Amino acid sequence: MNLNTLSLVNYKNFESQVFDFDAKINCFVGANGIGKTNALDAIYHLAFGKSYFNPIALQNINHNAEFFVVDGHFTKNDRSEKIIVSLKRGQKKVIKRNGKAYDKFSEHIGFIPLVIISPTDRDLIIEGSDTRRKFIDSVISQSDKSYLAELISYNKVLTQRNALLKYFALNNTFNADTLSIYNEQLHTYGTEIFKKRDAFLKIFIPIFKARYEAISQSKETIDLKYKSDLFDGELNDLLNKNINKDKALQYSSVGTHKDDLVFLIDDYPIKKFGSQGQQKSFLIALKLAQFDFIKQQSGVSPILLLDDIFDKLDENRVAQIISLVDDEHFGQIFISDTHAERTENVIKQTHQSYKIFKL
Repeated sequence: MNLNTLSLVNYKNFESQVFDFDAKINCFVGANGIGKTNALDAIYHLAFGKSYFNPIALQNINHNAEFFVVDGHFTKNDRSEKIIVSLKRGQKKVIKRNGKAYDKFSEHIGFIPLVIISPTDRDLIIEGSDTRRKFIDSVISQSDKSYLAELISYNKVLTQRNALLKYFALNNTFNADTLSIYNEQLHTYGTEIFKKRDAFLKIFIPIFKARYEAISQSKETIDLKYKSDLFDGELNDLLNKNINKDKALQYSSVGTHKDDLVFLIDDYPIKKFGSQGQQKSFLIALKLAQFDFIKQQSGVSPILLLDDIFDKLDENRVAQIISLVDDEHFGQIFISDTHAERTENVIKQTHQSYKIFKL
């Protein structure tokens, strides 16, 4: 999988810009605020139809413009592919592949396998369970279309059930038959989601542990634990058992929407007991394991985006990462950094072809 050319019109701080990329390593260098991360985000946009850094779509349009267009020319399995993402104020976002617009954005997910490593990944450790669920869902969805469909259906039913619980409370009423319809649907979708998350993590965790060991070269033991209500019983039974609690809270208190990943170091939460270096190594191992898993499932090397990692890691860890990516296992890599000379010195060690774009 290769991105050959990227064309940006009114995307964030870019009014008009075209990049022609190297097949292996590409570096965006320049001062902070110049647009290095925005260039990486544009590539992410082509893969996922949305920004990695700003979920409010309209805020990705240049302040002085009415629309943005991100246009990418890819080569995948020796075939040329053209992806365009565009958004005009007051209209819906459009994603096109080879000139044809997708009916549903979910149809595009997984077509361009991509992994990003960024300082904002720290949210996986410090934020709530929703962030970690999104990580699991993002990895599985890139190789399993039915999973994404089940997830969308589950969330739709969950919204309807929560609205019904609020209606019961506001109107001082209750209808068990209507609620049971939603319970049954949640059970069907939720059970499949739980099974697929569990199966995924059984494959993923050993890959992650191997990656952490390679990066940190340390003696501590790390682990990921999958936490789910469904380990305690069938979802339908759990929903029925918790109905009084749900009525009081006016939302659904059990289900796969409450799942979490527990990050551990020497059997303690890494959020409290891991050093900054250990946390950074943990997150990078997590993302490289994501890369390995997607490649294993799809047979295609994902595009790898490395945002500002040189500023956030010590030299030893950077050297470890560069030695890992200096490998045929990896495909095309995009890096952002503030120091052109530092970047070039590290990249030269890889003996791979590269291009540096000074912004």
